[in-house]
Amino acid sequence: ASTLTQGLERIPDQLGYLVISEDGVLSSAGEMENDEHAAGVIMRMMQTAVKLCMNGSSEPFFKRMSGTLACCAVPQGGTES
Repeated sequence: ASTLTQGLERIPDQLGYLVISEDGVLSSAGEMENDEHAAGVIMRMMQTAVKLCMNGSSEPFFKRMSGTLACCAVPQGGTES
């Protein structure tokens, strides 16, 4: 395993991961494998967070951002259970 992704597979209950940079997806696996759309959304979240945190400082407030995506697909005409 690459140093970039070392340990990600051991995160409990994870369904996949994306490691991204400004240039795009660096590594991915599981349900997020090669998910360029999700990478774009996450990159915009990071850019927004940086703008909100900068406060004139040249140093970013964070080096990493992680999150949990909880969603459920509801079929058309169906109801959420």
